[in-house]
Amino acid sequence: MRILVAGATGALGKQLVPRLVASGHDVVGMTRTPGKQDALRALGATPVVADALDPDQVASAVAEAEPEAIVHQLTALPGALDMRHFDRTFATTNRLRTEGTDHLLAAGRAVGVERFVAQSYAGWPFARTGGPVKSEEDPLDDAPAAAMRETLDAIRHLEDAVLGAEWTEGIVLRYGGFYGPGTSMDADGEIPDLLRKRRFPVVGGGQGIWSFVHIEDAADATVAAVERGRRGVYNVVDDEPAAVAEWLPAAAAAFGAKPPWRVPRAVGRLLAGEAATVMMTEVRGASNAKARRELGWQPRHASWREGFAEVSAAA
Repeated sequence: MRILVAGATGALGKQLVPRLVASGHDVVGMTRTPGKQDALRALGATPVVADALDPDQVASAVAEAEPEAIVHQLTALPGALDMRHFDRTFATTNRLRTEGTDHLLAAGRAVGVERFVAQSYAGWPFARTGGPVKSEEDPLDDAPAAAMRETLDAIRHLEDAVLGAEWTEGIVLRYGGFYGPGTSMDADGEIPDLLRKRRFPVVGGGQGIWSFVHIEDAADATVAAVERGRRGVYNVVDDEPAAVAEWLPAAAAAFGAKPPWRVPRAVGRLLAGEAATVMMTEVRGASNAKARRELGWQPRHASWREGFAEVSAAA
């Protein structure tokens, strides 16, 4: 299959492209930066340069590639997250989820793309009611923290646009929190650094449930979705959703840090803002049962416990 990967030089793209190539696919990697073309060639892809926020450039790139499938992995994450200004931190990524998605869909429709796979997120968007672990059938949050509303709106736009494209097989992958090479949870990434500086406390009771996925397992699931996924949403997470109060101290130990401080919810809100506090105390995790069942995918890192230890040991 001829596949265009948008966001081919990101953390997931670098894992995904060589896997698609190894599976026998002809891969075109789209990048905004001309200087990254050699890196794409080294991964086994044919590079094409286009700004995903420019509809004409996207149309030209897709027309040149003539793909049978498009994989949308576009993000623009900053080096450090400003949780007090959550939507501002994700502003460019939100444009890629809205404008970028629309541009890729329009270009894909023009060349008759047969399947369209797009990146979404399972880390915090579920409704904060009911049980602690959610399936793809459960609703997203109707009342997110004020600082997260634009970001959740962008996620909804992406999912609705892809699933509503009746002319192609639209597939949405809701990934858990990435860890591993090239992510903020790599051995020398932002989160271990914050843990070592004891600047990542457990807020309140730490009841928020987080779901993780190793970046390599996420790439394997994406290949499976490209090859045999069906229209719909898949949660791509490991087997063990966990409360912050459980995983954060374990992560600190894995990365050689002292146990994290514990602060009351009111203090956490004052220091880090409402978005961070909600993520620490209220968010729900995700189940991977559908992805296992329908994609035939099984994460090699079944739990973040072994995954964090592996990442730390690799350093």
